[in-house]
Formats: sequence, structure tokens, C-alpha cells
Amino acid sequence: MTSVASRLLMVCVAAGLIFPAPAHADELGTAARERQWPLEVMGVPAAWELSRGEGVTVAVLDTGVDTHHPDLAGAVVEGPDLTGAGTTRVGRHGTSMASLIAGRGHGEGGELGVVGVAPRARVLSIRVTLEADDPARTDPHVAVLVRGAVARGIRWAVDHGAEVISMSLGGGDGSYRGSPDEDAAVRYALSKGVVLVASSGNDGEGANRPTFPAAYPGVIAVGAVDERLGPAPFSNRQDYVSVTAPGTGIVSADGHASYVVGDGTSSAAAFVAGIAALIKARHPGIGVTDVRRAILQGSVRMNTGRRDEAYGSRVANARRALLAAGAPRRVLMAARPRQAAVGGDLRSTGVGPLIWAALLLLVVALVARVALRA
Repeated sequence: MTSVASRLLMVCVAAGLIFPAPAHADELGTAARERQWPLEVMGVPAAWELSRGEGVTVAVLDTGVDTHHPDLAGAVVEGPDLTGAGTTRVGRHGTSMASLIAGRGHGEGGELGVVGVAPRARVLSIRVTLEADDPARTDPHVAVLVRGAVARGIRWAVDHGAEVISMSLGGGDGSYRGSPDEDAAVRYALSKGVVLVASSGNDGEGANRPTFPAAYPGVIAVGAVDERLGPAPFSNRQDYVSVTAPGTGIVSADGHASYVVGDGTSSAAAFVAGIAALIKARHPGIGVTDVRRAILQGSVRMNTGRRDEAYGSRVANARRALLAAGAPRRVLMAARPRQAAVGGDLRSTGVGPLIWAALLLLVVALVARVALRA
């Protein structure tokens, strides 16, 4: 784009400027909406014909959310600050993620600014980590609290009505190792039917280490693709990666009613959390396993010349996921990829019924033989 609005957006991103004047704010909001390319790629506008996330609460475990941003007006419920840091920095990263999940835009008809994948969902903001430039990171007391904050945040979210938990976290503070408390909290959430989504990590061009909470069993781990739907080079390549979503050149809400353009698997995870919210709203009471299955089966092949199972070879699609979630369970089971059936799950391949039928015929034949002999 070459419009003035586009240039204003880039200036804001580069310099962190605030635009209090209404005219500038409108131009900025227009530019932000024009650059939301991931929505079309993921079939989101078509998905809105079926669901917009009504009534679903998505807990955003992050740096906190700026409830004063115009695109999030009325969408956010503030939860606890589990870091013990106080209001040292506005939650810019958390605000960004919340807007991608449930942004509502602003202006007449909500035509300006960022709109999220599930614009009628509710965000429950729980602060579990600090901004990268937050001076509180050097406080030993805060460091201790932050290390256990994710586990406490997951449990708090579950106990306060969250149906989806979005965690664009990882890459520091022990997240390369995980912890027993976090693992237990993840299992607790899954047992309560709560969907957990996490970013796979941005270590793909470096050490490419497993990153938690994405690597815990049961968590939907999300990698990133670029605008051509090819693998983003920074995105971690691990066998726990479930699916991918757009993660480069992503426009989102920023602090001070502004916008930012950034790259990362954080954005990709937020998008998929939004899709989970759409499914939950469309199909109340749907189980965690079925939400995950619908997202995976509704995804589309990424634009790459080779299949990379360690990366996640498919891109999430909102409308297809909603349709997959509404299909009869037996159809979903039959459509499961072949490798998912390896390990003895006969029911998922259609082999189980054949075996039971054969056994029944054998029993009938034996009974008939005994009867004839008698």
C-alpha cells in the first residue's frame, strides 16, 4: 500500500508515536484494517456466517491487556496480576494478542482498526509474564512469582469460566524445560474441557529447542507461516507442533490506542485460539479432543514443496474447522489421517466393526456345529 494511512502506520510502528488527533486516528485505523491479510487466508469472514464467538470466554495469559484500546472496548475482563510486578508497563504484547482473538474494531459499524477472529468472544486477561523491557524483570521477588505464574494462571482461568486459554508464551524464564506444576495445571484444564493453545516458539533459526507450554501433551501448539503460506523461518520445528497460522507482517493493537506490525508464533497462536472460540460458540459442550480434531481436519495444506511433519504441514482455516466440528463423529473418525490410527485404534479406521462382525459369525458357526452334532 502507498496510502498516507499506510505510511502513518509504519511511522507509528517504527517510532512508537501516539496519534491523539481524530483524523490521524481514523487514518491509522483504516490502515490497520487494510493490512489484516490473515483473515481472508484463514477463511474467517466466511466463518462469521456460522459463528463469531458469542458467549465464549478466552483467557489470555500474557503481559496484561490495555482495556482502553478502542478496538477492545467492552471485550475485556481484567483478571489477576500473578507476576507481583504491579503496573510497571502497559501490557502491549497482551493487548496485541487480545486484539487478534477478539478485537471488535471501532468507529461507525466497527469499520476501523483491528477485528479479531472471534469478535464477539470475551477476553479474560491474566498477567503471567512481563514485557521484555520491563525493569521489574530484575527484581528477584518478581522473578520467583513469574516462574510459577503460568501454572497458577491456567488454574485461575479454568476456575473462572474460561473455555479457551491462549498462551503466546515461551522462550525464557525456564520455558525450555517446563515444570511439574505447569504440566499438572495443563492436565487439570484438559480434564475440565478447556482448550489450550500455545505458540510453538521463535527459535527455528537458532537452537530450535522444545518450548513450553506448547510442548505439553494436549496443548494445541501453533507454528507460523508467511503471507505465501510457506514456513516462517523463525518458527520452531518440533514434532509437537499441531498446526500453523499466519505469523509474519501481522497488524495488531498496541498500547496507547495505536497499532504495531510484527512477526512471531505468538500471533499464530492467537489466531488459532480465536478459531477454537468460534467452534465453542457454534457447538456448546464440544469436547477438547473434538475441537482439536476439527481444527486439524479443517486445516489446508501449506504452500511448501515438501511435507515437514516436525513443523506442522497444514494451515488453520476457520470455516473449514467449523464445518468439521459439525460433522458426525463417525465421519470425523473415518477422515482421520492414516498415521493417527497407528497404535491399535481400530475404531478410527473402520476395521473394528469388520473384526467384530467376523467374530460374531464365527460364534454363530460354532453354535450351529454343536447343535448339529447334538
